This record gives sequence, structure tokens and C-alpha cells, in this order.
Amino acid sequence: MRQHHFKIDAIVILPDNIHALWILPETDADFSTGWRLIKSYFSRQCHSQYQGKISTSRQHKGEKAIWQRRFWEHQVRDGRQGRAYGDRTI
Repeated sequence: MRQHHFKIDAIVILPDNIHALWILPETDADFSTGWRLIKSYFSRQCHSQYQGKISTSRQHKGEKAIWQRRFWEHQVRDGRQGRAYGDRTI
């Protein structure tokens, strides 16, 4: 099994979205797996608190009601850019 090494430097979880700054190894830009791990961990920890009405489509796919399906990433290349992005976003 492949290990996924990334560090969450900052995270904000809001009712309708989530923002996070991660530190990824230089050889890894696998955002999809990182988001899957974060969302599944959060969903397992807070499952009963954040249950909402789940559509038939989501039920068939085994999805929960708390996360949207898509995400948008912005890759930060250096510490200065990361601080500026964090100050503005998180």
C-alpha cells in the first residue's frame, strides 16, 4: 500500500466549503488523494453531527451529504507565496 505523506499547515472548515494549506513532497502533486483522505477522516469523525438530506444519486454512490464532489487547487511554489495565499484565504 502506498503511503501518502503530506502535512496540513493550516485548515479552515466552514459549513459550505473547506480551505487548507498543505506541504507536499516535491515529487507528489496528488491533490485528489489528499482531499479524499482529509474528507473521509472528517466524515468519519463528525458523521452524526453533519448528516443532511442525501440525494438518491449520492446514496447510490455511497456519498455523504457534507462535501461537494469537486475541488479547486492552487499550487504554491515558495514560502512567501504560501504566506500571502494563507493570509488572504485562511
